Amino acid sequence: MALFPQRTDNAMSNTITRRPSSAPFAAVLGGVLKAATGRFPDALLAAAILALLPPAAAASVGTPSAAETSTVQILASVDAAGQAQTIPAGLRIALNDGWKTYWRSPGDAGMPPRMDWTGSTNVASIAVRWPAPHRFSTFGIETQGYTGEVVLPLEVTVERPGEPVSLRGKVDLLMCSEVCVPATHQVGLDLPAGPATPDLAAGNLIARFDARVPGDGGGSGVTVEGAWTDPAREALVVRVASTTAPLAAPDAFVEGGDWAFGKPEIAFEDGGRAALLSLPVVAGPDVVGMADKPLTVTVVDGERAAEAKITVSSEAPLPGDRLTDLLPVLALALLGGMVLNLMPCVLPVLSLKLMSVVGQQGQERRRVRLGFLATASGAIAAMLVLAGTLAALKGAGGMVGWGMQFQQPVFLAVMVGVLMAFAASMAGAFEIRLPSSLSTALGTVGGDGPVGHFAMGAFATLLATPCSAPFLGTAVGFALARGPLEILAVFGALGVGLAAPYLLVALFPGAVALLPRPGRWMGTLRRLLALALAGTALWLVTVLAAQTSVGTAASVVAATLLAVGALALATRGFGTVSLAAGPVALVALATAVAIPIVLDRAASAAASAASARWQRFEQAEIAKLVAQGQTVFVDVTADWCVTCIVNKKLVIDREPVASTLSSDGVVAMRADWTSPDPAIATYLGQHDRYGIPFNAVYGPGAPHGIVLPEVLSEGAVLDAIRKARAAG
Repeated sequence: MALFPQRTDNAMSNTITRRPSSAPFAAVLGGVLKAATGRFPDALLAAAILALLPPAAAASVGTPSAAETSTVQILASVDAAGQAQTIPAGLRIALNDGWKTYWRSPGDAGMPPRMDWTGSTNVASIAVRWPAPHRFSTFGIETQGYTGEVVLPLEVTVERPGEPVSLRGKVDLLMCSEVCVPATHQVGLDLPAGPATPDLAAGNLIARFDARVPGDGGGSGVTVEGAWTDPAREALVVRVASTTAPLAAPDAFVEGGDWAFGKPEIAFEDGGRAALLSLPVVAGPDVVGMADKPLTVTVVDGERAAEAKITVSSEAPLPGDRLTDLLPVLALALLGGMVLNLMPCVLPVLSLKLMSVVGQQGQERRRVRLGFLATASGAIAAMLVLAGTLAALKGAGGMVGWGMQFQQPVFLAVMVGVLMAFAASMAGAFEIRLPSSLSTALGTVGGDGPVGHFAMGAFATLLATPCSAPFLGTAVGFALARGPLEILAVFGALGVGLAAPYLLVALFPGAVALLPRPGRWMGTLRRLLALALAGTALWLVTVLAAQTSVGTAASVVAATLLAVGALALATRGFGTVSLAAGPVALVALATAVAIPIVLDRAASAAASAASARWQRFEQAEIAKLVAQGQTVFVDVTADWCVTCIVNKKLVIDREPVASTLSSDGVVAMRADWTSPDPAIATYLGQHDRYGIPFNAVYGPGAPHGIVLPEVLSEGAVLDAIRKARAAG
């Protein structure tokens, strides 16, 4: 009987040995032999003695226990007990070629590893974590376990921190090849009192297998969505989904109840983003009795795995069940869309609408209402078009994300041109008048009809996508992890939230009368708003330069200015050119000349700052750094992400956060998503995020990461770093 209950909640190299320092012993023995013989040099004597000494384990590596088919030993990530309440350790099991041992639930045959830690001292409990197993199918017998080498991570809870810790255990294994051979291993490890120094080799090995322990799917991108019985086929059906890469060859292992299951049949859905696993019941009571029973399902897809405790349903979920899950997310999407109106991305379009509102004073309420309804329709329609595009890309197996169009230089160039055209028009450089017949057909003159208002709403949606707001990330992550219907529904709710101010005025058109009366002040306001639009265009130029080159961005600016100038000259015959057109042209020309110099200096400064403090994002390095006792701060950002820029200026690049990120023991990683990067997209998808900003903190106290809110605060960042450091 084991002294400590084994906790089964989940979250090939040679035996590690170390040769201790034998120099003092060799020197003493060498002196004795030299005095006795008078002929052997000290160095030669020392070398001979060291060669005769057997290798011994370091303080963090226990003595290996070898049997005919396996070798077992205990590892610890530190070489002393220190003051920690818990000590990360691992039980390494190395099997000879062609042999296997079993998981905590062996399947149709076999025996799980059994551990008895009765002989341990200063140990309150030892919890075992189980890496995801492999399936073995032999003549219709299904078992699950491990081959080669596996490390079972152990969480050792100390009774009296600061005192020596002694681990003593008996491990019973069953190894099988063509025959099965039981083996008993006696293992031990002594950690002395004193400061704990990390053992990098042992710590990395433990961390590598701990990363294979199935969690809730947040880190792997694989989730178990539900299970139900299929009496017609005598099977249990498990629905699995992937928020990142499509599923390749998913497998499922079921624990609990009196049933035994065979190898599942797989039916993929949603372009491989989901799958139905039908596990035939090969033994046990009638499948009907499985309904309402709690089971534990572990899903493995290559190196990815997830575990979930589920209650089996008696039938497949109905569409109404999907609607029940969708309703709370739609509420979040509605709130997220409303908050987007407060973000700086949408301010230029709101400024355009403000001018149109002021000009509509005195008009009949019906016309005011129709104008705002058209703007709201444009915002919602553009959001639905974006949803359809993302759903099509996802169905084709592509990576999708919020604001991903700002990663395309062609789109940026078009947006720069449109914004500069709006800015020049508002400054009075030109006014486009359509032919009277076309204006009558469209019901618009100078953009003041339904078509113009509709286009303004669509433009608001396009400019809103580089911003992330509270509630937005959760809603978008849910949608992009599901099917086309969910994507359309959630993005439709986002569009309604974004259009909420326009819908509100459409409901109460009399509110327009509360605004100031038209007057000379409108000319000044038009010029100020033109500068705001030009500033937005300039920001997009910097994003374009970061994606391509300064020369390319400068060329786009030059071409845009030529186009705007051509429009101004072309409209001379249809209307007068404002006196402000000259100053605007001069400012634009000076800006075009200054852009290469400013961007080159900014790029040099950014590069030097990055090399001085920030490391390039490498997801594989995070676990290694944490195993070494480091704390890792990950910042996923992009030059086109306005919220990211605000986070940097107000929190990340200011004290005390900046000095904390530069302090010893803290590694700052920056993932630049300005241009498409599949590795970053995959990382975001593992956290159910498809938009940025995204920030997370990893450390000994939070090996799986602490995800921060979209809008950062000094307290949130420092508190997360403190918690991540806690167990170090």
